[in-house]
Amino acid sequence: MSIKILAVGKKHENWVTDGIDRYEKRLRKPFDVSWQLLSHSAREGDSARAEESERILQKVDRDAFLVLLDERGTNVDSPALAARLQSAFDAGKPMVIVIGGAYGVDDRVRGRADFQWSLSKLVFPHQLVRLILAEQLYRAQEIAGGRPYHHV
Repeated sequence: MSIKILAVGKKHENWVTDGIDRYEKRLRKPFDVSWQLLSHSAREGDSARAEESERILQKVDRDAFLVLLDERGTNVDSPALAARLQSAFDAGKPMVIVIGGAYGVDDRVRGRADFQWSLSKLVFPHQLVRLILAEQLYRAQEIAGGRPYHHV
């Protein structure tokens, strides 16, 4: 079981790579993370959103548990996130986490998502979202394993 992260945008900046590497080195199965970066569309607005959404959907297997990071999604605490991820792993589904582009994703991706997750009501730059995601995956692993990384 693995987690594939699809992110629209440029390659990780060095400071992001360093942070992601820090957390990914600590991950254990089934929290086996791989990244696939999809280039931004050359278009703008709705056209860009539609093109990027189509490319995202082409990369998502039919049986995958799809998590969409979206500011309009559900805001959950870390223990609830850990429980959701563990439930998907227990069901034996491969997991895909999507970070959309600057214009977001269209309703096709939202409709396909099994879980729409908001990190915050705030909007963050995509590079920072990647780092936050890596840390939250590590935190979820530690919570699910009953280890003391997460303090209540």
